[in-house]
Amino acid sequence: MHLSDVSKGSRAVVSGLIPAFLVGVALLPSGVTGDDVASQGNATQGEVAEFQTPEQTNAAIDKSVELAIGFLKNRGQTGDGAFSPETGVAVTSLCVRAILEHHPTDVDSPVVQKAIQFILDNVRPSGGIHATGSMYRNYETSVAVGALVAANRDKRYESQLNRAEAYLKEIQWDEGEGVESSDTAYGGAGYGKHARPDLSNTSFLVDALKDLGNDADDEAIQKALRFISRTQNLAGHGNDTEHADKIGDGGFYYTPAAGGETKVVSEDGDSEDGDNGGALRSYGSMTYAGLKSMIYAGLTDDDPRVAAAMDFIQKTYSLDENPGMGKAGLYYYYHTFGKALAAADIRVLTDADGENHNWRRELAATLINAQQADGSWVNDGNDRWMEGNRNLVTAYALLALKYCRE
Repeated sequence: MHLSDVSKGSRAVVSGLIPAFLVGVALLPSGVTGDDVASQGNATQGEVAEFQTPEQTNAAIDKSVELAIGFLKNRGQTGDGAFSPETGVAVTSLCVRAILEHHPTDVDSPVVQKAIQFILDNVRPSGGIHATGSMYRNYETSVAVGALVAANRDKRYESQLNRAEAYLKEIQWDEGEGVESSDTAYGGAGYGKHARPDLSNTSFLVDALKDLGNDADDEAIQKALRFISRTQNLAGHGNDTEHADKIGDGGFYYTPAAGGETKVVSEDGDSEDGDNGGALRSYGSMTYAGLKSMIYAGLTDDDPRVAAAMDFIQKTYSLDENPGMGKAGLYYYYHTFGKALAAADIRVLTDADGENHNWRRELAATLINAQQADGSWVNDGNDRWMEGNRNLVTAYALLALKYCRE
């Protein structure tokens, strides 16, 4: 899929090869210098060569990845194989997936095998993969699926994956739960069977179903698309809720269910729940999650929902913050940003001011500059949504770096 022209006026997305005038230009985010990058051990003092060619970009990523995986292996894992076991299997699963995305041959290493055993120890009779009594069953099971798919050599986890797929489809909000298609909750996924669905959890569900080999025509994915369309500030294209035309910027909010909810940032910078005076305000991480999920559900660049989402992305393009949320959820944003733009097959993105962005190089530079001396990442600006947890944030950063390779 190529999103070659999905915006209005001069705002266009350039797909395919990087334009000639960008070749050889180091595309660092605002405020990041060659000295900054060199301080992370990826360049000689004052050089920015790593970001001038795809080969140099990838070499810089390789060095960053080695530091990060070293942190997870040497400092992140507990004796029982878990990473941050207080999160059930969630962070452990993300760490396993992050390691294997870069080091697939580590699948039989002691670190990965101990982590996978911890995940398997939390497989439930229902087929779900989550801690006992978990309130986050969809989330934990979805990311556990991602880890087991990445490790599924010779179909060794096929039984657990088949049962997890059936479980995820069972707890989706649909007719089986007594929810009709006219209900704003229809097609969505929440943290657990009885929790109100939201776009973040629905996005994790769609990711898991795709990882399991379901194509865009899968019934559960198409039901999820019904919910996802209702989370977009765009009237007339699937959003039939009262919120659809109140903002109309093409971005996505948290949920249309149970009256609707978005996230807002208060004057002191903290993230709070809110409805923005009756409208549901769009923000960055949910918009990228929405775009990615729509693409996985088969929508193409000529669909108005995709075009509207890209228009919002171009107007709000940033690696300094999660647009609309400041530093809250910043690394979740980076991961979703990379995954969505890769799914959309975008190479260079032109923002609302006409500036071209090689987003892979910019995201790589942003992440490498923020990496801690011990190889980890942490959201120093805001620990909301557990981004003070180095294991979680390091997994997000590693997963994002996968999409930065050119």
